[in-house]
Amino acid sequence: MATPKFNTKSPTIRRILKEAAELSTSPSPDYTASPLESDLFEWHFTLRGPPNSSFADGLYHGRIVLPPTYPLRPPSFRFTTPSGRFEANREICLSISGHHEETWQPAWGVRTALVALRSFMETDARGQLGGLDTSDAVRRKLASESGAWRCTTCAKTNNEIITECEQRCKELDTENAEAGKRKEVEIPAELKMGFRDEMEKAKAANEGDAKGDAESAELAEGFVQTVPDQEVLRPTPTTAAPPVAQPTQGVPPPTGRIPLPALVDQGTSTPITTQMSPHAGVPPWIDYAIVSLVIMLIAMLLKVLMS
Repeated sequence: MATPKFNTKSPTIRRILKEAAELSTSPSPDYTASPLESDLFEWHFTLRGPPNSSFADGLYHGRIVLPPTYPLRPPSFRFTTPSGRFEANREICLSISGHHEETWQPAWGVRTALVALRSFMETDARGQLGGLDTSDAVRRKLASESGAWRCTTCAKTNNEIITECEQRCKELDTENAEAGKRKEVEIPAELKMGFRDEMEKAKAANEGDAKGDAESAELAEGFVQTVPDQEVLRPTPTTAAPPVAQPTQGVPPPTGRIPLPALVDQGTSTPITTQMSPHAGVPPWIDYAIVSLVIMLIAMLLKVLMS
């Protein structure tokens, strides 16, 4: 098969080739990745599960798809090996993926993404696109079976890929006297903040769902308390209507103000009064009917006088 030709003057192609060469010449025993010979924008990776976790004994394979404008825009990720943490063959939502372009930085690369991806496997999966929330027992079982998983594109098992990667690391360690001082790439602080933010959002969403479930349960029972009992103001019960004042000689009649029952805990003894309308109890349509009749009578009278 003829080797595909690429435009090496393209900044994107130069960046991809540089990252592929760097990962090849400075391998890690915990992860490896390389682009396909037929497509530089599709990479396949294999990584070990994070240590001291239910994934520690697992080897996981997946795909990375780079956008045409890489590294200005982030890549997308999907695992192909079942892990119990991510759905197989489904694009996952991460702070370093295309689902969160606002958090991506062009200075990051595939190696940074792989290191972050390993760490992200230990986070909570609830509320995450492409995430799975399974038990540790299920994840350990899948981890023990993951080494024999074979990629049809790479035509190798995860065990074979990692073994070759470890062999390259040993050869380089023998050639390089300073190999013992090799420093692994650390997760950028911005990515750690992104992980924390995503977990807080998922936690807040779960708490909101729990609160909504509680309110639904109260509604099902016919009552949702919105104000504490001690803050509710209740009117003083009355057993009889207040006596009507009788007019006496030399004293003007009442103005229509009637006292209302005082409220408890108001801190004042001033009675609350309301002004009664002189037309209280008369519907408005009666007034309109009277006015209309008067106007009709005047019109008829004028017509008789003019004839």
